[in-house]
Amino acid sequence: MSSIFVNNLKSTTGNTILIPAGHSLSLDGSIVTGQSLIPSPSGQAGKLIRSDGSNLGWGETGAKNIIQFTSSGTYIPSTGTRLAHVRVVGCGGGGSGYSESGGSGGYAEGFFDMTGVIAVSITIGTGGAATYYSGSAGTGGSVSFGSYITCNGGGGANSTAQHCGGIGGSGSGGNMSFYGGGGSGHGYNSRAGSNWFGGAGANGHPQGGAFANNHRSHSVPGTGGQNGWAGSYPGNVGIEGQVVIWEYS
Repeated sequence: MSSIFVNNLKSTTGNTILIPAGHSLSLDGSIVTGQSLIPSPSGQAGKLIRSDGSNLGWGETGAKNIIQFTSSGTYIPSTGTRLAHVRVVGCGGGGSGYSESGGSGGYAEGFFDMTGVIAVSITIGTGGAATYYSGSAGTGGSVSFGSYITCNGGGGANSTAQHCGGIGGSGSGGNMSFYGGGGSGHGYNSRAGSNWFGGAGANGHPQGGAFANNHRSHSVPGTGGQNGWAGSYPGNVGIEGQVVIWEYS
C-alpha cells in the first residue's frame, strides 16, 4: 500500500480528482465509497437520511397511519411500514338486572417490527350475552392480533358467583398488559367494567324504555354490559373489543 502526505490536492485538468479503477481511497482505515457520502438533498424536503443496513437514502420517519379493526380481518402493513404500535382490548361480558353488570375485556399493547411481515390475522369475538336479574350472563369473546397479542373477554354478571359482577378479562403479549375492570354486584351503586379506553355506557331508570340498552352504543370498546333496571329489564350485551394499529415508517 502506498502513502502520500500532502496539504493540498489539485486536479491536473478540470476540477475533479479521479481514483483509477481497481484502486480505492482509505480514510482512517475505512474505504471511502459512494455510500460514505450523504445523498443529494435535492427534492427531499422534510425527509431524513435512513439506512437499510447497506445503503443510505432519504425517507419518511415517524407515525403515518392509524388503522382500527372492530371485526375480524387481516392486517396488511402499508408500504414502508417498519414498526407497528398495537393496542388490543377483549370483548366485554354481558350484564344482568338490578346492578349486576359485566366485566371488561383484558388489555395489552406493544411495539412490533413489521419488516418482512406480509399479513397478520385479526380475530375479534362478540360481546357476552345479557340476561335478566339473577341470571348468569355470557363471557365476552377474546380478541387477538396474530400470535403477538391475545386479550380474553370479561366475565358475565353472576357467572362467577350469584349476585356478583363479572370478573375482568386478562391480556397477554406485547410490552404491557392489564386485567379489565370488574362489574358491580347486587346493590344500588352500579357500574359496568371499564378499561384502558374508558367506561361503559349510561344506565338508570327506564324512562320510557330500557335506558341502558337504548344507550349501549355510547360505550367504549370492550367494556362490560350495563345492568338493566331492577328485575324488569335485561342487562346489556357486552361491548365488542377492537384492535388499533399505529403504523410507523
